[in-house]
Amino acid sequence: MNTEIANNVPRELPIAMLTESPTNPRRNFDEGFLKGLASSIQSQGVLASLLVRPKDQRYEIVFGAQRFRAAQIAGKEIVPVEIRDMTDAQVMEAQLVENLQRRDVHPLEEARSFKGLLDLEEPTYSIEQIAAKIGKPPAYVATRLKLTELAEVVVEEFYREEIGVGHALLLAKLPLDKQEEALKACFREDWSASSDRKAKRILLPVRNLQTWIEQNILLVLKDAPFDKKDAHLVAIAGSCVDCPKRTGHNKLLFSDLGKQDACTDPSCYQAKVDAHVANTIAAKPKLVQISTGYTKPQEGSAIVPRGKYVAIASEKPKDKEQAQRPQFKTCKFTTEAIIADGDGKGEVHKVCANPACPIHHPKKQQQPNVDASFKAQQEKERREQAIGYTTSVRTLTAITAAVPVRLMKRDLLFVAERLAAMLNDNHLAGLARQHGIKPAKEGDSIVKLFTAYLRRVEESKLGSVMVELTIILAASRGNSATVLRDAAAVYKIDTDAIALKVKQEFSAKEKAKKAPKPAAKVVAKAKKAA
Repeated sequence: MNTEIANNVPRELPIAMLTESPTNPRRNFDEGFLKGLASSIQSQGVLASLLVRPKDQRYEIVFGAQRFRAAQIAGKEIVPVEIRDMTDAQVMEAQLVENLQRRDVHPLEEARSFKGLLDLEEPTYSIEQIAAKIGKPPAYVATRLKLTELAEVVVEEFYREEIGVGHALLLAKLPLDKQEEALKACFREDWSASSDRKAKRILLPVRNLQTWIEQNILLVLKDAPFDKKDAHLVAIAGSCVDCPKRTGHNKLLFSDLGKQDACTDPSCYQAKVDAHVANTIAAKPKLVQISTGYTKPQEGSAIVPRGKYVAIASEKPKDKEQAQRPQFKTCKFTTEAIIADGDGKGEVHKVCANPACPIHHPKKQQQPNVDASFKAQQEKERREQAIGYTTSVRTLTAITAAVPVRLMKRDLLFVAERLAAMLNDNHLAGLARQHGIKPAKEGDSIVKLFTAYLRRVEESKLGSVMVELTIILAASRGNSATVLRDAAAVYKIDTDAIALKVKQEFSAKEKAKKAPKPAAKVVAKAKKAA
């Protein structure tokens, strides 16, 4: 290389002496854009110099790769450059800054720039230092960095703009083996608009993917049946406390989950549950093993199916009637049992699994002299009930099969009207007032008025009314506070903030009532009297 070439001085170099930078964040080049740029270069030349640095007897392009490629397409042999001595760290930093100044920077390319800086041995960078340099909060850098951990199939969809950055950021937080499954949840299939017998993929909003992940991937650790601090439960996994797959381990990355601490690796979680069950049974060989399913266990299995035991309720009965139910009674056969199969696996409950227990498994009294005609009548009734039940189930199956993937207004209206019909008059009247529905004259049916309201509102409004009706209906069955709290959690509503605001409003009203009336009103009355 000619070492006499002055640095920081614009000059021209042969294209053959230039090489592209391996740390260039841009990995995808728009061929159409390059051809357009090449056409411009053919007529006007390369107007802006490429920044290069001497390296390995040639010159590495720090930035200007698009101009370099377009110049090659245009058939140019030399291009204007600015030569500058730069360290690897300075190159990456310059590329990062230049990359962020571009309008069309892809989030994945930006993420690779961040990772490149973090991987430098000298000088060292932290997430906070990078954030300060680009004027963004640390959480922004942390979430962007996770994009470098996307599965290849997700990267392809992301570059093709089949999914948005919001979807990609959520997928990147998941283990690789779960990303492809979650990717499918980003879309729904629409067969109605298809003419070639192929379903059209419709991208769903980010909140749909968030809900799917919360319901299918994230496992709240406070509900785990095993000891989260036990590093030896599954040796290869270690303790949950130190696990990087725990949302609480990286609060910058999972800041949207608040204080909730969850596991993002269902396979590891399940392995720990299995190990916990095995260890518990080994420590207590006489512990009863139960299943929450009714399926008959495999031959030789020690697991007792759901229909063969009564789980003793941990809470106290609410009234005398409830106290008479078997699950609220104890007996001399009551013992501890671990759920070895089904929902809640690993949890320990008290049960009675003794079929001879007169309290929990009373024997049916046999009537020795039952009239033959009475038996025949019973058999007939059982048969009619079975026919009726089977018919209902199959009808319901046919109805659900006919429901489209995306509910139309007729479907929403059907559900909303049926839910409204299940409310009592007081609840329905209260809901109607919330929506500004008032009887025009005494005797007007609130049911008819509300039904008419449902039929004229927009389709988008029907969805929220359905949720409202479901909450009111569930709350009317008892434990309304729990129902409302659960609903608020699903839709991420800050109930504490609402409660505080209501208290403040009531306090303000009470204060206004106690305040003395303004003198202006007294003066106004005196003038009127005069």
